[in-house]
Amino acid sequence: MALYLTRFSYTPETWARLARKPEDRRDAARAYIEAVGGNLQGFWYAFGEYDAYTVWEAPDNVSMAAVGVAIAGGGALSKYETTVLLTVEEAMDAMRRSNDIQYSPPGA
Repeated sequence: MALYLTRFSYTPETWARLARKPEDRRDAARAYIEAVGGNLQGFWYAFGEYDAYTVWEAPDNVSMAAVGVAIAGGGALSKYETTVLLTVEEAMDAMRRSNDIQYSPPGA
């Protein structure tokens, strides 16, 4: 299964609801990804540009996109981004395969 890093921020209204009634959102996140056959690897809150980060494992990009559409469409977030993560082995395989590609820069 592929790994995905998601960065997101809550709307001010969502933060106000969470302040009134604190909730562990890992359970909800776990249910979303399990609905498509994946699993939640980790969930962290943070300071900075994004309020939280998650690492998920999903069967494929379409499954992860479905989770993203459901979450982002829910209205509780102001930002939502997902990045596909490669293992070191996958990245090294890509590096090796790049040698078979005859790239030519623009204007060369």
